[in-house]
Amino acid sequence: MKTFHSIPEFASPKKTVVTIGTFDGVHMGHRKILDKVIAEAQLRNEESVVLTFYPHPRFILNENSDLKLLNTIEEKTAHLSKTGLDALIIHPFSKEFANLSAEEFVKTILVDQLNISKIIIGYDHKFGKNRTADIHDLILFGTKYNFEVAQITAQELNEIAVSSTKIRTALDDGNITLANDYLGYPYSFSGKVVQGNQLGRTIGFPTANIEITDPLKLIPKKGVYIVNCLVHNQSVNGIMNIGNRPTIEGTTQTIEVHLLDFDQTIYNTEVTVSLLNCIRNEQKFESIEALKSQIEDDRKKAIDFLKNTLS
Repeated sequence: MKTFHSIPEFASPKKTVVTIGTFDGVHMGHRKILDKVIAEAQLRNEESVVLTFYPHPRFILNENSDLKLLNTIEEKTAHLSKTGLDALIIHPFSKEFANLSAEEFVKTILVDQLNISKIIIGYDHKFGKNRTADIHDLILFGTKYNFEVAQITAQELNEIAVSSTKIRTALDDGNITLANDYLGYPYSFSGKVVQGNQLGRTIGFPTANIEITDPLKLIPKKGVYIVNCLVHNQSVNGIMNIGNRPTIEGTTQTIEVHLLDFDQTIYNTEVTVSLLNCIRNEQKFESIEALKSQIEDDRKKAIDFLKNTLS
């Protein structure tokens, strides 16, 4: 897959089959749409193209948006690269771009820049200034500018029954199994291991404190999770706590991972954490000893889960 960081960068001698969207999560529903685009392009001997945007349009159109994202732009690119697409265009979204009229968008971008022969789009897709144009306008433009329009019907989308919003809700609820089923892969995030207060080490459960640099990345509900970490290209299982550490009167949220069967020092290392299951909500314990006993129980549950899942 070739990646372009603006529409003007893109050029192809072939006609294109295009879809447009934010594709946050690149989930199972998205992949059904992408499969249609790829299959149609192969049938026509044309290029399959996704046009997406960065930053997310909602942040430009609503500066007070508190939306959290399932994917960083790097994660989204990596997931899309695995689909078989020919090209990904990540166009900088701006108020100026949002103010293009519907026909300007179709003529100057889809027709002149992308050399489109067919677009595959959801029945509810809106575009153009103030998002006033819809699928019916697109069909009329297709007739005028000689490209085909295929819509994904409400029935098809209902059959998919997956949306980025549903996944965000599942993660906010700590329902990792449901979120991962919708995504088709384990939800993950990346960050740098930083020094913490080293309480875990003193009670026999050393942890890697992970600092996530992207403030827009969605962090799941506070609680304890079974995870898999990629550390120095090595896959290591563990248990992770997201929360304020109420037992020691913590005031800021931390992300701490206790890695199983791993004793290397990994400060300042970039790690990727994939969430496999949720064990329990965050709790406040009466003593450090009670906390220690619970962590031991969490560890056993994680080992049993991993044994049953991997066997």
